[in-house]
Amino acid sequence: MSLAEHEAGGATLPLLFTPMRLKGLTVKNRIVVAPMCQYSAVEGRVTEWHHAHHGRFALGGAGMAIVEATGITREGRITHGCTGIYDDSQIPGYKAIVDLYHAHGTLAGIQLNHAGRKASTKRPWDGAGSIAPGEAEGPWDTVAPSAIAAIDGWHTPRALTIAEIDAIVDAFAAAAQRADQAGFDTVQIHGAHGYLLHTFMSPLANRREDEYGGSLENRMRLPLRVAEAIAAVWPADKPILYRASVTDDLEGGLTVEDTVALARELKARGVDAIDCSSGGIVGPVALKKMQPGPGFQVPLSAAIREGAGIPTMAVGMITDPLQAEAILAEEKADFIAIAREFLSDSAWPYRAALALGLDDPFAVLPEQYAFHLRRRARGLKS
Repeated sequence: MSLAEHEAGGATLPLLFTPMRLKGLTVKNRIVVAPMCQYSAVEGRVTEWHHAHHGRFALGGAGMAIVEATGITREGRITHGCTGIYDDSQIPGYKAIVDLYHAHGTLAGIQLNHAGRKASTKRPWDGAGSIAPGEAEGPWDTVAPSAIAAIDGWHTPRALTIAEIDAIVDAFAAAAQRADQAGFDTVQIHGAHGYLLHTFMSPLANRREDEYGGSLENRMRLPLRVAEAIAAVWPADKPILYRASVTDDLEGGLTVEDTVALARELKARGVDAIDCSSGGIVGPVALKKMQPGPGFQVPLSAAIREGAGIPTMAVGMITDPLQAEAILAEEKADFIAIAREFLSDSAWPYRAALALGLDDPFAVLPEQYAFHLRRRARGLKS
């Protein structure tokens, strides 16, 4: 029995497999492949690695998949191996990825990012620290709201001028236009994990004394300008997402209440959902009160959903289908974003359908993939 037949027959679909409308698009289920940096691009362009990486997930049955943090400028990339969307020559590679997802009924998104003071770093397997002068792949100047290094011993960024801030807003809008040309169904603005927009929001990184610093209203100014600029060029029927570090979880840092206020203002400017993460302002995680564990960021998603009245994505160590269904049932999130678990099990939606008792769990997968799994289940040889 297909999902449609299941519903037509009067059976109630699990929430995880219930479609949801975002603007003019319908997401076929609530499972999202979260963006995962691959550090394998060449001059910002995707490679065959990316096509193979996303091809796995395109067969997996997720409702939506989001391409990794992608630099809106060359200097906005995290590493030399990070993807970019600052040049028209980069568009065809993304179109191929979008086509992969669309062929199997999955919506495709891309995460737009400026890495700020966390740019010009090494790939993780090369040490992940600042690139030093004289290294084979040389460093570039980094920028931030204030001249404060992300981590002791890293390069110190230069504080942005007002004119440079204006140029970054324009670059986000231009990147969104290229994303539309590539066929993406949604863009996700990256406002988390210590990258540029997050540093403007956090008092730990933003010590400016002009209209972009000090009060919460001022610290929100750049993220809101970016959302407005993207909304002005992005098709009205396509959703806009925002990924937030909801809290720095550090003394004097960004609070949940700050992000609730931001989410309300983002909603008023056309943002359709908030992807709720945390931490990263002074390092990879650096959380104090919150200890990473299964679903540890779900309370943040619940707080934003309730406080701002906007759909949310819960993300972070959600691997069990029953846990994912409970998060939705308890109205703590509207979508479940999964990253590393998809790497170990690209057919996670099938496992979820099995665990949640769908009459035909194979029906969540593309027909070709389902055919072979059905044969395996019956013990037939290929």
